[in-house]
Amino acid sequence: MMKKIVSVFVIASIGGITALGLNHLFEDQPAKVFSQLAYQPPVKYVNMPGATTETSVDFISAAEMSVHSVVHVKTTYGLQSNQGQYFYDPFRDFFGQHAPQQREAPTASGSGVIISQDGYIVTNNHVVDGAEKVEVTLNDKRSYIAEVIGKDPTTDLALLKIKENNLSFMNYGNSDNVKVGEWVLAVGNPFNLTSTVTAGIISAKARNINLLNSDLSKGLNPVESFLQTDAAVNPGNSGGALVNTKGELIGINSAIASTTGSYSGYSFAIPVNMARKVVADLLEYGEVQRAFIGVSIIDLDAKLAQEKSINEIKGVYVKGLTAGGAGEEAGIKDGDVITKIDDVNVNNVPELQEQISRHRPGDKVNLAIKRNNQEKLLTLVLKNKNGNTDVVEKPKIEVVSALGASFEPINATDMKKLGIENGLRINKLSAGKLLSAGIKEGFIITNVDKKKISSMEDIKATLENKKGGVLIEGVYPNGMRAYYGFGM
Repeated sequence: MMKKIVSVFVIASIGGITALGLNHLFEDQPAKVFSQLAYQPPVKYVNMPGATTETSVDFISAAEMSVHSVVHVKTTYGLQSNQGQYFYDPFRDFFGQHAPQQREAPTASGSGVIISQDGYIVTNNHVVDGAEKVEVTLNDKRSYIAEVIGKDPTTDLALLKIKENNLSFMNYGNSDNVKVGEWVLAVGNPFNLTSTVTAGIISAKARNINLLNSDLSKGLNPVESFLQTDAAVNPGNSGGALVNTKGELIGINSAIASTTGSYSGYSFAIPVNMARKVVADLLEYGEVQRAFIGVSIIDLDAKLAQEKSINEIKGVYVKGLTAGGAGEEAGIKDGDVITKIDDVNVNNVPELQEQISRHRPGDKVNLAIKRNNQEKLLTLVLKNKNGNTDVVEKPKIEVVSALGASFEPINATDMKKLGIENGLRINKLSAGKLLSAGIKEGFIITNVDKKKISSMEDIKATLENKKGGVLIEGVYPNGMRAYYGFGM
């Protein structure tokens, strides 16, 4: 019996000592385990710009460099209605209040990017198009009325100017060097929330989303070669900056892909290399100098390659030529496949258009083409929309306040197409006689009171000191003829 008691005591003692030892062993251990976990970086971004294999991407520096160069753009529009500045409210008459109620001028907002210390700002054309007043507010809340230096609807870009110096401005990057998967920041003013920064990656390049209007009768031949990103962009971001991790400007945010009107995964920016050229043209000429090869092109896909016995699906297929154009003069033929512009590979229409958009009429470019699966090299001289290499002058647009319209000349090609010998196109309408009469933008005035109209001077001479009724005759770009009357 005594032996059993001793045995139990010994076993219990050993167990107790073991338990104490284990408890002592593990008392210090948890601190070591959690300490190791605490020093583990949560994510490692390998081979990303601005990052190493040991550190995560840091957006702080790029954000700090960017927000002071992005501005809030507020636009105010005229009251364009047949009732002019007032509208009729039958309920006010019913309750005995007969005075007309003045409408508030509609407003909208967007963003812009300061590109020089003396106040030049690039934004989207659709942000300022049609605005009567453009107000710019800086990140430090200083506010200015901006002058619209020029606009280019074919790329959806516009250039503004405010009277200020020593401004923080953003340095240009190189959008050619942007890679799919690269980290970027979108900086702007969504929903009027100023100085908002979001992050994402470049998810695609050279996107054509058929966003910009095409109207050859007005010379609108859009160029779309967007950078696509998943950085969150919403209404109000338009005209803002797409920035790389170095804080360099690589694009101008322009659009979102959405079924609701708000961000749902993808946004699109105009490459900065395209924007630089547009800005330079607007500063130097007041008008963008668009260059053309003079070819009709489509993307080359597997079906077309098989149909035309093309052995490699690379390049852009030529399906037509403009008579007397640069392409025809250089020896391009129907069925050729353009594979390079100045040693830059082009595999779809947006890539080709983007490369050509950086040139002016008169520039020489080298083309690599394939004909019958054999490579050829051609050199051509680019031409302007009129088929020559002259500088395209900014249209002289004058405004007659009583008419409420601006005008632009009509070229010989459009006159021949419409079967007219003279005319002056209405470029833009605001509150005035023409809008009240029901005339629409794009209408070509051929006669005023039976007198032929070819210039603004003709209209002025006809209507000077005019009293009583006025008869306007003309034609729309679709060929429909129309007559309008109003009193002076």
